[in-house]
Amino acid sequence: MSERIEAVELRTALLRLRRGSGLPVVFGGLVEGGRPLRIAELHGAVTPALRGLAVSPGNGLGGKCVALARPCAVTDYPVARHITHEYDLPVSAEGLRSVIAVPVIVRRQVRGVLYGALRDALPLGERVFDAAVAAARDVEQALAVRDEARRLAEQALAVRDEVSRPVEPAAAGPSWEEVRQAHGELRALAPRVADEELRTRLLAVCGRLESAAGRPGPVGGVALTPRETDVLAAVASGATNAVAAQRLGLRPETVKGYLRSAMRKLGAHTRLEAVVAARRAGALP
Repeated sequence: MSERIEAVELRTALLRLRRGSGLPVVFGGLVEGGRPLRIAELHGAVTPALRGLAVSPGNGLGGKCVALARPCAVTDYPVARHITHEYDLPVSAEGLRSVIAVPVIVRRQVRGVLYGALRDALPLGERVFDAAVAAARDVEQALAVRDEARRLAEQALAVRDEVSRPVEPAAAGPSWEEVRQAHGELRALAPRVADEELRTRLLAVCGRLESAAGRPGPVGGVALTPRETDVLAAVASGATNAVAAQRLGLRPETVKGYLRSAMRKLGAHTRLEAVVAARRAGALP
């Protein structure tokens, strides 16, 4: 994930936290490549004291949050006894007293921390806690979707490269089923990726998988829309209309409409016929 996209994800979550909690100061950063957490985004700050601050696991409130992988809070940071005080100088420069830190956790790994703070020594209520946790969940979901998209793309291309192009897919063995499964998952995942550049790359990978059978591409005037292809890919994996709708974030009635349209274009009378015709036309691997 590029630094630009990181900043967008983090900024959006922090602004949502600020609105939802009423806290005047919010800040945070992500953990990457084994390096310490670094504060990359601040909103409501009046000094640059916290910007770029590297927070080591176990140190300060944020470091404790990283080490324990759970939310942590203090009512009066400068005199709090259950945290270490390596960062008192920048915290005091900003005048922060009550602070909450919530971890961003993806697959049991802490990937970042979101902070919210008051300049008064006041208890932070349930509303603040809920808003901070909700903001962290938003970042977690965005990171998880992006991680899964990359994993599927790499897996699909690796499997595809093992299959000899001149061999007919039906004769290529189980590897083609893996390609087809990965293709269906990628088609379902791509629309959920907010990063336009990554989404375009995922769809390009889908196109490479669709052409991996060695077919010249859509034939006989067949031109399926992206959503028709998404639905057919889900159907090809064995999904019912309800399951396809859940995967694609659509209503079941909408899925039926796309499927009917695709069947009409392909001259198919059943779901199975539509999948077979789409593969023959080069629209599915």
